[in-house]
Amino acid sequence: MDKSTVYDNLPPEFLLRMKEMLGPEYEPFLESFRLPRRYGLRLNTAKISAEEFWRIVPFPVRPIPWIPGGYFYDEDARPSRCPLYQAGLYYLQEPSAMTPASLLPAAPGDVVLDLCAAPGGKATALGAKLAGTGLLMANDVSTSRARALQRNIELFGLSSVIVCDEKPEKLAGRFPGFFDKILLDAPCSGEGMFRKEEALARDWSPEKSESLSRIQKTLILQAADMLRPGGMLLYSTCTFAPCEDEEVIDHLLTERPDMHLLPVDMAEGFSPGNPRYGNDRPELVHCVRLFPHKIAGEGHFMALLRKDGPEEAPSWKEPAPRKASRKEAGEQSLVLSFLEELGIRSLCGRPLDASRLHIQGGKVFYLPAVRPSFEGLSYLRYGMYMGDLKKNRFEPSQPLALALGKSEADAVISLPPEDPRLSAFLRGETISLLPGEAPSPKGWHLLAAAGWPLAFGKLVNGTLKNHVPAGWRIT
Repeated sequence: MDKSTVYDNLPPEFLLRMKEMLGPEYEPFLESFRLPRRYGLRLNTAKISAEEFWRIVPFPVRPIPWIPGGYFYDEDARPSRCPLYQAGLYYLQEPSAMTPASLLPAAPGDVVLDLCAAPGGKATALGAKLAGTGLLMANDVSTSRARALQRNIELFGLSSVIVCDEKPEKLAGRFPGFFDKILLDAPCSGEGMFRKEEALARDWSPEKSESLSRIQKTLILQAADMLRPGGMLLYSTCTFAPCEDEEVIDHLLTERPDMHLLPVDMAEGFSPGNPRYGNDRPELVHCVRLFPHKIAGEGHFMALLRKDGPEEAPSWKEPAPRKASRKEAGEQSLVLSFLEELGIRSLCGRPLDASRLHIQGGKVFYLPAVRPSFEGLSYLRYGMYMGDLKKNRFEPSQPLALALGKSEADAVISLPPEDPRLSAFLRGETISLLPGEAPSPKGWHLLAAAGWPLAFGKLVNGTLKNHVPAGWRIT
């Protein structure tokens, strides 16, 4: 994109307001629109450590100072073509956009909601923090966007997830006081992304911003009502507009007096919120703004809040174990036999729990550790799709391959990330193996990049037959 075009076409009313907001910082802010955008990736911390990634990454990266596990990369690096990306080891995300999920302290065992989750950058970060425990409910009201969200969650190998496309008001009616942590990355006017997406600047108007503010005020109340006492809510936008930022937080604090702002660690380049934009509430300084002239990223706004009250016992209950029918037991045995044959004893770093296997219409799912009732609600995926039962045999899925970490299976063919056979296999081709590269002479195997599983294949006479589904192949 021609940066001078973005600079020359910024809306005059937007510029007037930013000049009033920034004062002496206005000129440096304006000049930032002439600078190239920054590119970033964020590690899947449920799979790989920063130390190990640093040892194997085949293109130059530089740490993002304020994001643990976040890295800058150069535009010409093409990290989406690297097999390590196809193994779900990192997510490509604008550096500032990594900040909201990093500020919400989700932890293993938490029940977490990402209310407006597509395309999945923040949801995958939260899911990685859970490390295969608790529950992540990732929602987007748009079914098409929720499908993209589901794909990114499957690429990251997350298992304890519900991907849904439900209206927020319906979720609020079903799950009052239910979640430990909630992230609301609200739909906004996108002012912070003008440098990245010129179309946002063309479509901007003060009226659109005011209209979105009304939507945001409704959403944040619904989110707060779904939070447990003692739980935390992270509100974020990618806009500078006070009516979508401090004004929304002021509205929440007025309407829900049991909600309170929390201070966050202010990294270098972070700017505090301005009480003047929210009825002069002094605590609004605990909000955070990211400006592109002060930080190596685009614009963002964030506020971390806590609901008053002692942390109560969870409102959800573990489902009571039930005895499987003879048919169900037979179907489960096919799945378990396959897993045993490949030496798979754990998923997402956690021991395999056979009670979480669920088979419906020949499709096998691994249900979340926490399983609320979703009857009557709209969802795309409940848990992880493991594969299919076909004619008295089990065939594994691509999400199952990606849910396996390094050393979680024995039947693994591991090749270096730069080996061209990996990319060929991901394009849907069969590949030839050298003697000693496979642990067994035949049967199902996992093909891996430096030990991290990529996809399943079937080995026959030194040739690995391709089982990458058409929708997962790279072009």
